Amino acid sequence: MSSTLVENRVTAKVQEARAALDRELRKVFYGQDTVVEQIVLALLSGGHCLIVGVPGLGKTLLVKSIAQLFSLSFKRIQFTPDLMPADIFGAEVMEEDPGTGRRQFRFVQGPVFANILLADEINRTPPKTQAALLEAMEERHVTVGGKTYPLAPPFFVLATQNPIELEGTYPLPEAQLDRFLLNIVIDYLSEADEVRMVTATTAPEGADLRPVFAVEEILELQRLVREVPVSENVVSYAVRLVAASRPGSSAAPEIVTEKVKWGAGSRASQALILGGKARALLNGRLNVAIEDVRALAAPVMRHRIITNFRADAEGVTSEDIIRELLAAVPE
Repeated sequence: MSSTLVENRVTAKVQEARAALDRELRKVFYGQDTVVEQIVLALLSGGHCLIVGVPGLGKTLLVKSIAQLFSLSFKRIQFTPDLMPADIFGAEVMEEDPGTGRRQFRFVQGPVFANILLADEINRTPPKTQAALLEAMEERHVTVGGKTYPLAPPFFVLATQNPIELEGTYPLPEAQLDRFLLNIVIDYLSEADEVRMVTATTAPEGADLRPVFAVEEILELQRLVREVPVSENVVSYAVRLVAASRPGSSAAPEIVTEKVKWGAGSRASQALILGGKARALLNGRLNVAIEDVRALAAPVMRHRIITNFRADAEGVTSEDIIRELLAAVPE
């Protein structure tokens, strides 16, 4: 079979699955097309997402719905100040055999042993518990009592964060922020979408979602994403864009030199290319374009660029920095 025919079949299959995904998701979730696309991109790329939005925008509903559509196991952890690492990983408990009276330890798995883990309001728990997720997110396994337990693929952390409540919250360490492939911002619905949402959610019966992807299909798509070709020119652009966000770089524009404390690291370059491959595949292309990198610049870099005191005093955000970078770095 020719390579062109194989490529056409792959893109047709992905397009068909995307259409089914959109059709089913629109039964319960309205508007926010870019948000949905970015979460799916992260899942196909094998990455994690940090979702930022005010309460009541359907963040939890969106995650639960995607878990259903992808036929994935789903667990939710409500992060609180008294949450401990054992509440995430699980713990060893002593058990006694009724017949022999022999005692032995048995590991009871925690909620992290799921395909999709919703870490709700992750910034409400102390750094010790936040750091407990680092091993799981990066290594795809956890260590308890000196033993290592692998997490079944695909493993996907969706963490939510409320941007307007500061009391009782703990800023996420930069090292943990860097583990999130994308930082996704959910905004308010348009008036038309909100009317549709309110009408549907106050009706007598809710919609039933039909699974679109099986676990095996997701793993196959994750493999295909990595095989999407990318030209040296596109990789060079992604690397130059990220490098320009660092104050010490000769290519950094004036706004970066004056208002950025730390720029994005190499993980940002990797995320731009990997996410670009997934975006190309979802859009029926088997090659990554500059437009894919530019479209993902904000969700990839907004949590990796740390502004300094001068920027904070003047109200300059990482979003402003990224817009300047896109305008300043040549394609």
